[in-house]
Amino acid sequence: MVEAVTIGGVGFGGINRLALIGGPCVIESEAHALSLAERIKTIASRQNVPLVFKASFDKANRTSLQSFRGPGIDEGLRILDRVKHELGLPILTDIHEATQAAPVAEVADALQIPAFLSRQTDLLVAAARTGRPVNLKKGQFLAPQDMRYAIAKITASGNSQVIVTERGVTFGYNNLMVDMRVFPQLRMLGVPVVFDVTHSLQLPGGADGASSGQAEFIVPLASAGVAAGIDGLFLEIHDSPSKAKSDGANACPLDELEPLLQRLVRIDDVVRTTAARV
Repeated sequence: MVEAVTIGGVGFGGINRLALIGGPCVIESEAHALSLAERIKTIASRQNVPLVFKASFDKANRTSLQSFRGPGIDEGLRILDRVKHELGLPILTDIHEATQAAPVAEVADALQIPAFLSRQTDLLVAAARTGRPVNLKKGQFLAPQDMRYAIAKITASGNSQVIVTERGVTFGYNNLMVDMRVFPQLRMLGVPVVFDVTHSLQLPGGADGASSGQAEFIVPLASAGVAAGIDGLFLEIHDSPSKAKSDGANACPLDELEPLLQRLVRIDDVVRTTAARV
């Protein structure tokens, strides 16, 4: 049985319907974050999809030293706090170091552990001890069943509010693969499962010092994930992906978000109705 986890009033798992974690990869500016968050909220509300806004204050794992990383923790948290209080949206953001956990938890409703740090014990324990829900991204190098050890690091530290997010498995050079079997396998661990569609379509380091991506496959991949029974969807969303300062090549264009959610809600309704009858 999957126990529900709630992020700022938005439920994942249990009897809750499909929820969305969405926003730009990185905070590009205060004005952009507020404007984009408001537009995403409007679209999600029209489709009755609960929304948690996400954006990173620091992208510590960029391909190149010259890549844009974000405004940093102090300015980034100030901007996220504005989004939270002015738009009434729950906030999720990444942490990369154990020392970031406590200050980030003062603003964010949930802390996210990047996939490449998913086995870092000190980081997971620090996140757990804040008492905030933890969105644990599955490492690109880990089998689904191996996530039970990372989950246990958090729960053994006194925090049962764990979500696991799939974001693809490293497959050859500059490519990721998603195995649809991973979703029921992760749910068997007793945690809500989220599908990070846009990062799964990233081509890491595939653009001469930056990551490329295949955003044209967002619709079929997201549809397959919802059909496989995920509890939540994770999307990087941008109003002008070609101008995005990070991960634009795999981001969901804002003007394509509403028809995508319409499609996914219909699929989710069928999946949940069928499951209820079994």
